[in-house]
Amino acid sequence: MTPFSALFVDRDGTIIEEVGYPSAAADVRLLPGAAAALRRLRTLDIPVVVVTNQSGLGRGRFDRAAFEAVQREVRARLREAGADVDAVYVCPHAPEAACGCRKPAGGLFERAARELGLDLARGLYVGDRLRDLTFGVARGGTAVIVATGAPLPDELPAGILRAIDLSDAVERAFAATGSAPGGRPCG
Repeated sequence: MTPFSALFVDRDGTIIEEVGYPSAAADVRLLPGAAAALRRLRTLDIPVVVVTNQSGLGRGRFDRAAFEAVQREVRARLREAGADVDAVYVCPHAPEAACGCRKPAGGLFERAARELGLDLARGLYVGDRLRDLTFGVARGGTAVIVATGAPLPDELPAGILRAIDLSDAVERAFAATGSAPGGRPCG
């Protein structure tokens, strides 16, 4: 048994390059190591669940069709690299909407857990901002912030690991649980 019930991963700045408000397929560029990390987790039967805030929808910067086109391109690029995701959960609201689904709130994580039968306490949470991780830390999951998107804070709250990219995040998460990436104990 692997130590993780699922990878809950941010999209922009973690899987794809952070470009502000990606609204066209041409905006999609996979980050180095992202596909390899997702491919590895899928070979271990660890579901990959994207949880993404898309305030550009709520702010009128792009519409749902543009979001879907970007998401199709993300999945196409991942598939070309032999990877994929199992599910995508999106908050379409602007921050001022104060909804329960926008990270750091847990609405999307809880919905994913219900719909996919996942244990949030055994989740691996990876993102480029603290708001991507605080829910997971509060639930007892493993949280890793990556240096591929937003500038990292100098000091991190307890319970959050630091990594270079998504591939490094997966390695560090397995090491922190005392398991090798294949789910076997280290040492």
